[in-house]
Amino acid sequence: MATANGGKSPSSMGPMVLFYSILLTLQYGSQPLISKRCIVKDVIVTSSVLTCEIVKVVCALILMARDGTLKGLSKEWTLMGSLTASGLPAAIYALQNSLLQISYRSLDSLTFSILNQTKIFFTAFFTFIILRQKQSIQQLGALCLLIMAAVLLSVGEGSNKGSSASNSDQVVFYGIIPVLVASVLSGLASSLCQWASQVKKHSSYLMTVEMSIVGSLCLLVSTLKSPDGEAIKKYGFFHGWTALTLVPVISNALGGILVGLVTSHAGGVRKGFVIVSALLVTALLQFAFEGKPPTSYCLVALPLVMSSISLYQKYPYLDKKKKKKKKV
Repeated sequence: MATANGGKSPSSMGPMVLFYSILLTLQYGSQPLISKRCIVKDVIVTSSVLTCEIVKVVCALILMARDGTLKGLSKEWTLMGSLTASGLPAAIYALQNSLLQISYRSLDSLTFSILNQTKIFFTAFFTFIILRQKQSIQQLGALCLLIMAAVLLSVGEGSNKGSSASNSDQVVFYGIIPVLVASVLSGLASSLCQWASQVKKHSSYLMTVEMSIVGSLCLLVSTLKSPDGEAIKKYGFFHGWTALTLVPVISNALGGILVGLVTSHAGGVRKGFVIVSALLVTALLQFAFEGKPPTSYCLVALPLVMSSISLYQKYPYLDKKKKKKKKV
């Protein structure tokens, strides 16, 4: 049984799809907590992002060699085609990753995970702008619920994280704003990737390799005049690193591979359920390892986010003209 894009349907790959989904749920849900516990403040953000991209490229190349697509790459691949398909999304994702690394350190794990879900709204927005992909009434309602949850969390974090004004400002400017900007960038890059895959027919592994390489080059160029670049010159690339620093770096890289696998094999609906499940994993891990129950704002926002994502995935837009043709 094949899907419209020529791939296997989720039902025909049940065990493997379930395996990928469980792995991504655990990775996505635990990533904020792992990063917070394993990456000390002395670690230079650019060094962890670049190392993550290198690990991602190595993993993707190994998987391409395993499925046989690496052999024919030299005949099909072109520099112009690669830059067209992956150049801009790669640069955007590189900036997004840096913003997420900054945000991890200033927000609690559950709040970060829920705020990070606003990228679904921005993905829908840019998908409409770039691909003219419309939303159903139910989906628009779901997006409104998502924004309500984001506002609740922003107000809650800004007022409850610390009693002093300086603490509150730090949470807003180094926690909430970076993750929301990262969500906007994620939506834009995701829409561009969707456009590239439809036009250029790139595989998820090839896109991963190209985007990681281009993104890394952009990040290296940015270090020439950035504070991180100065810090690397002064203290060294691996300043503040320990053996534990590799754990979130490798986890994040594998998560990038898993996102592509789940999306290509199971589609957006399964990925939506993975995201919802990951929120529950984050809440459980935060309570288990930090002994910190969710705040009242999180308790109100969490069901809003879960409902909005489920609603958005369950009621996709249906073209009325195509629907009438099917009935006829």
